[in-house]
Amino acid sequence: MEHFAELCARFPKVVWEREFSFARHTTIGCGGTASLAASPADLETAAELIAYLRRSHIPHCFLGAGANVLPADGRFEGVVVRFCRLKTLYADGETIYAGAGVTGGALLRFAEANGLGGLECFTGIPMTVGGGVTMNAGVAEGHFSDVVTGVVGVREGRIAVFSRRDCAFSEKTSIFGNGTAVIGAYLKGSASSPQEIAERRAHFRAARAHLPRGRSMGCVFVNPEGDFAGRLIAQCGLKGTRVGGAVVSCGHGNFILNEGGTSADVSALIALIREEVLRQTGILLREEIRRLP
Repeated sequence: MEHFAELCARFPKVVWEREFSFARHTTIGCGGTASLAASPADLETAAELIAYLRRSHIPHCFLGAGANVLPADGRFEGVVVRFCRLKTLYADGETIYAGAGVTGGALLRFAEANGLGGLECFTGIPMTVGGGVTMNAGVAEGHFSDVVTGVVGVREGRIAVFSRRDCAFSEKTSIFGNGTAVIGAYLKGSASSPQEIAERRAHFRAARAHLPRGRSMGCVFVNPEGDFAGRLIAQCGLKGTRVGGAVVSCGHGNFILNEGGTSADVSALIALIREEVLRQTGILLREEIRRLP
């Protein structure tokens, strides 16, 4: 990439990786490569880097844990900005601050150790805090929108603090990800004993035990009002439907498993599911996943 030497010189604190593989860094396990990946170590550097990429018109995208995303095949001539080194984690009363790179597991262990409940519904969800906030991740019992009190983000190259209302949370979405990056979040917990927290975590862990194993993005579609996407897909006889190396799970209709396929295979299968469900039920399913880049 022609900007590599310049970027390295300008941002020496950033960890740079050439020929970044989307397949190796996403749970679906497919996709092409990017010219560069950048991992800033602090909020100020992250903001400066994003501002520079914007000013220089260098294509870029943001990537968290790589779950619930579908990268494109081929080559991305740009920079994948990763916040995996932003791992600050502390409690102030019943509020937890977590950097965007804090994993769901690390967040839950910290909350339990500090006697702060209310986050147990995130047990077993593969995510970072940044990705979880961006996607408003969660389950029926709770989403990030239920616990976020503020978000530290980068908009137009500047660090800003967003209130919960500013985040415009809705079902599995927010204002973040489309040019505005999450670099940290304030989460509201509630005083609880470690034993109570551990019991609730065990409950949610058991509830997720039935989910399909293998390379997937998690749930592909948002549940429509009053129904479940997985139920509709099963009703339409689509379990086991295959396009190339991508197949609809026989165990859960809202999961697509990658069995050696490409992103094009997955994308074609998503389109087939949406069209068939619409034809049979009149319901147009909305994707929960994000496309990259």
